[in-house]
Amino acid sequence: MMQQEEGECFLIFALDIGTRSVVGLLLEKEQDKFRILDMVIQEHEERAMLDGQIHDILAVSKVITSVKEQLEEKHGPLAKVCVAAAGRALKTQTAFSSQDIKGKALFNEEDIFLLELAAVQEAQRNLLKEKELDQADQYFCVGYSVLRYYLDEEEIGSLLDQRGEKASVEIISTFLPKIVVESLISALQRADLQLEAMTLEPIAAINALIPTSMRRLNIALVDIGAGTSDVAISMDGTVTAYGMVPVAGDEITEGLSDAFLLDFPKAEQAKREMLTNEQITFTDVLGFEQTLTKSDMVEQILPTIEKLAKAITNEIKRQNSQKAPKAVMLVGGGSLTPSLPSLIAKNLDLPENRVAIRGIDAIQQLLPTDFPVKGPEFITPIGIAIAAKEKPIEYVSITVNEQPVRLFDVKKLTVGDSLLASGISISKLVGKPGLALMVDVNGKNVTIPGSFGEAPIIYKNGQVTQSFDPIENGDVIIVEKGQDGEMAKATARQVIGSERTLIALEVNGSPVDLTPTLLVNGKQADLDIPLSDRDKITFTYPGTIKDLLVSTNMIAENELHPFYLYINDEKSIFPSFSVQIKKNGSMVSATETFTNGDQIDWEHATSPTVKMLTLLQQYETKQEIAVTYKGNKVILLKALLEFYRNGEILNEEELLNRGDHLQLMVRRKEPFIFQDMFRFVDIERPQGAGTFHLKRNGMKASFYDLIEHGDELDIEWENKRVQV
Repeated sequence: MMQQEEGECFLIFALDIGTRSVVGLLLEKEQDKFRILDMVIQEHEERAMLDGQIHDILAVSKVITSVKEQLEEKHGPLAKVCVAAAGRALKTQTAFSSQDIKGKALFNEEDIFLLELAAVQEAQRNLLKEKELDQADQYFCVGYSVLRYYLDEEEIGSLLDQRGEKASVEIISTFLPKIVVESLISALQRADLQLEAMTLEPIAAINALIPTSMRRLNIALVDIGAGTSDVAISMDGTVTAYGMVPVAGDEITEGLSDAFLLDFPKAEQAKREMLTNEQITFTDVLGFEQTLTKSDMVEQILPTIEKLAKAITNEIKRQNSQKAPKAVMLVGGGSLTPSLPSLIAKNLDLPENRVAIRGIDAIQQLLPTDFPVKGPEFITPIGIAIAAKEKPIEYVSITVNEQPVRLFDVKKLTVGDSLLASGISISKLVGKPGLALMVDVNGKNVTIPGSFGEAPIIYKNGQVTQSFDPIENGDVIIVEKGQDGEMAKATARQVIGSERTLIALEVNGSPVDLTPTLLVNGKQADLDIPLSDRDKITFTYPGTIKDLLVSTNMIAENELHPFYLYINDEKSIFPSFSVQIKKNGSMVSATETFTNGDQIDWEHATSPTVKMLTLLQQYETKQEIAVTYKGNKVILLKALLEFYRNGEILNEEELLNRGDHLQLMVRRKEPFIFQDMFRFVDIERPQGAGTFHLKRNGMKASFYDLIEHGDELDIEWENKRVQV
């Protein structure tokens, strides 16, 4: 870079070393603005660049030297230069990392960051396998994005403060091959240039186009060159992801070549004419000259344009967690392809005004100039000059566990980045969980996990730090592996569970506490006995209300048997004469189960009488009517049932016992006759009475006349006649 001595202005020399050509640019900085002074573009004479990486350092250095010398002829010696590593050189890789968190307290930010770093390191290992390399320092991680978090195999929005059994993360990370940087520096040195500052092409373009106030937005920048289309995603003030698809402007050139039988140079010329002319004239390989309108030519190659749009939008979504960004900016010569912006908008379900081609007029820091540089193909060279000077990427040298580590300062570097660069296995930093304890509880296997291993202890310059804390050049990092967890310890009470080691009930209004009967390996044991691996634990409680009442000696077991009688040799059960049990106010049987907090009420069985049995069974035990005799009410009765036990008749008040054998005699129901009354009325013969007359309702009757309820009965006596 050459600095002028007049005023506050100085020159910035920048190189954009592309696949097809090298662009040399001189910018003049006036306070916070820049003005283009000169530009030289020179194509490579041979295929010296491939996918952003220098394959022939000597050939590239010759082109750089030529560009430098052309600028020096007008502006004097140039010794330092700003350059950019091509976005197409970046390598992206997805990876997955999991951690067992069963029994762990809340998952915090440090845990999440270490899990993400472990996934980044896994991506780095996968990339090394693909390239058949074995050294982690062959790639710089320049950024990563989380695609998905998982908790117990289910996708979740965030792992922060979560509990579960397994936490997982899937990330997409971006790496810059170390050889890209080294070969770039070598080519500059051969051209007698010193590296002043370096940036990445996507960062250069974004910093040039997107002011600080807009960088919180989720925007995709697509640099469509000749051989590749580079994608960069910005969000939250930084570049979060990079990608590349191997289709770009050459794809359109080849589409024109196939559609109209043109060799590649003529197809390239026709493509360029389509940008400015409405009619294009060309001669095909057969010698025929054709003149077609721009719209006709676009229609012929529309499938090729759609293919390019589809490839770009797929990569945008892949780098942006499978969703569309808020807007898309297109730069590079290939962005001028007809219909391309509208097709990209359609594929992303964005309004057409959210996909725009940006030229250098969109660079707010650029002062007006008469220099003929206008289109989107000049965004990246100008951005390199501005970004490399204002936001240069530098090497940061630190030590990690006494080993020197150099990092490529492409983003806000953290302690975690230093761990990645040092090659220390992130997953091995966290202490291992303690051995689990496995026991058998009532026939079921129960695993008690050991305590969790602790997070690593990290020191930065002697002070405890976190993995996501920033680092600076010269920092000294010491990381100590987290302490391993302890083997699981547990008592029978802990394994069974506190809610199962004591059942509190209320029985007939009084509290009753039940503890289980415990056997460990077949021997009775205390609930607080320490357990060993593979112990067999058996614990039992009274299973039913019957077991509860008997085990607590509240009632004899036989009393809980249902009350039953044999009536004429047929067994009948009488629940109402059995023990009466209520659980929480509802009638239940003795075989009903119970749980903690239940209220049990019970009453002893009743010893029933014959009368209670007949009432329960609704037997019609007697036949009766009421009549009137001499003005007095008389109740006439006939027994319809008679109970016998062991041959003896039982009266109504006789007590019955469980299991009694009763014989039931049933009499036929017959109407009452007049003479039935004499069983219930004492008849006194008046003194001096002679014959009598039976009267029923005032009418003469006989002993065998039928009588009914409510009849008035009477006996009239005649006086004896005295014989003279």
